[in-house]
Amino acid sequence: MKIAIIGTGYVGLVTGTCFAEMGTEVYCIDVDKEKIENLKRGVIPIYEPGLEEMVHRNYQSGRLSFTTELEECIHEVEVVFSAVGTPPDEDGSADLKYVLEVARQIGRVMNRYLLVATKSTVPVGTAQKVKNAIREELDKRGVDIAFDIASNPEFLKEGAAIKDFMSPDRVVVGVESEQAEKLMTKLYRPFLLNNFRVIFMDIPSAEMTKYAANAMLATRISFMNDMANLCEIVGANVNMVRKGIGSDARIGSRFLYPGCGYGGSCFPKDIKALIQTARQHGYTMRLLQAVEEVNEDQKGILFRKLEAHFDGRLDGKHIALWGLAFKPETDDMREAPSLVLIEKLLAAGCAVRTYDPVAMTEAKRRYGDQLYYSKDIYDAVVDADALILVTEWKEFRLPSWSAIKKLMNNPLVLDGRNIYDMAELEEYGFIYHRIGR
Repeated sequence: MKIAIIGTGYVGLVTGTCFAEMGTEVYCIDVDKEKIENLKRGVIPIYEPGLEEMVHRNYQSGRLSFTTELEECIHEVEVVFSAVGTPPDEDGSADLKYVLEVARQIGRVMNRYLLVATKSTVPVGTAQKVKNAIREELDKRGVDIAFDIASNPEFLKEGAAIKDFMSPDRVVVGVESEQAEKLMTKLYRPFLLNNFRVIFMDIPSAEMTKYAANAMLATRISFMNDMANLCEIVGANVNMVRKGIGSDARIGSRFLYPGCGYGGSCFPKDIKALIQTARQHGYTMRLLQAVEEVNEDQKGILFRKLEAHFDGRLDGKHIALWGLAFKPETDDMREAPSLVLIEKLLAAGCAVRTYDPVAMTEAKRRYGDQLYYSKDIYDAVVDADALILVTEWKEFRLPSWSAIKKLMNNPLVLDGRNIYDMAELEEYGFIYHRIGR
């Protein structure tokens, strides 16, 4: 089976590579010529564990190819996936200009039946807009070629995307014809050997499912952060509360970890888009508005704790940050809590020393010489007046606290992810603050 993936960003490249790994012949298409040439040379534009080796292997085998021209492969493929970006517009709604341009491009060059499947996260009703855009281009050409539309939203976690694709909890597919369902069943058949579920439904429901899933996860995070803040006020321990409620089978323990807020390319954008979709239809998503409000406020909690400790006198302080990416196993800093913290520290006159295992290049692109970029966790804490853990990378879990104590000016640790033991740090002589205690 041959397919095309338009868009070689995070979703497109992972999707195309994983399909190729399962024996599908995949054409990955992008308008960025430099990116395509780099991919042909084995230069991967994103950091994702295991992806580089898989791209190399499938490119060498001939199952995975890269091009800037859809017309080169359109007559060979049965399914075309649209995996281009849907950045937030000024009002928070998803900007569909790239999705609709892909649809128009397909309509201009298709010459036989195609199934056009949307991988991008798009609002309910987008499939109809895609269909209309393709039909308009066919009408301009004066041709009548049958095609189908499908919605196949992705549920990939950055840092675990390959595992999520190869062994997913479920695959959601929205279709409106028997032929489309048969094609998607054929495409996913190799994965069925792993006994996971393909859930077929109507297209609007598939489009909504992606947003609803991210909204639920974001809600759990903001709920726990709200509870953590109350726990601090009343003297409870949010870690004990989390264990207590997480043991309830109706609730479960996933996504119940308090911290300094969520970020990344999905949750913030999708929550805004869903709120705006509701607004466009005359409905108010009251719960999600609160979820977003809590999260934005939570991104400032570490700065508030630092400011309180020093009675607001932060000018000239040296602050060490461990972690810049919005989560471990990625170099993605979009909407990361670290961005809010860094801006506040710089505005307060602090000297900021940073370290992240993979996001340093991205930080340099954003901040240039405003920050000190450390070679490791110990270099970051040299002469520091405070150490703030922002991202819970594994290499941060068991540092040498005795060495760190000697390197720091002031033994203050602010733990934004609650990964350390209070008794242990206090035994080493640190002043230790965490979330919800």
